[in-house]
Amino acid sequence: MSKRTQLLQAIADLPEELVDEALTYVQMLQNPIQITPGVCGGQARIRNTRIPVWTLVAYRKLGAPDEELLANYPGLTAADLRAAWDYYEQNREHIDREIAQDDSI
Repeated sequence: MSKRTQLLQAIADLPEELVDEALTYVQMLQNPIQITPGVCGGQARIRNTRIPVWTLVAYRKLGAPDEELLANYPGLTAADLRAAWDYYEQNREHIDREIAQDDSI
């Protein structure tokens, strides 16, 4: 049985009042980067935070190691940073424009 099948079975076995909460948590793990109109100006951000991806990328470009970012943003995990770096790799031009726009303010 695959891990995905095991997870789905475990969720199905939960009391009904916990199923929605469990599914929300699974979805959150699958979507670590969120874009929500009206939150952080609609910019890509780490799920359930107001920390835009471009902010983390800008600090990284200035030489901040992951350990420093995790210390300065205690609500983040190493997985959150990996998701931010992956998102940046897939959306480099857009994130670089957001960084440049912030620098011009």
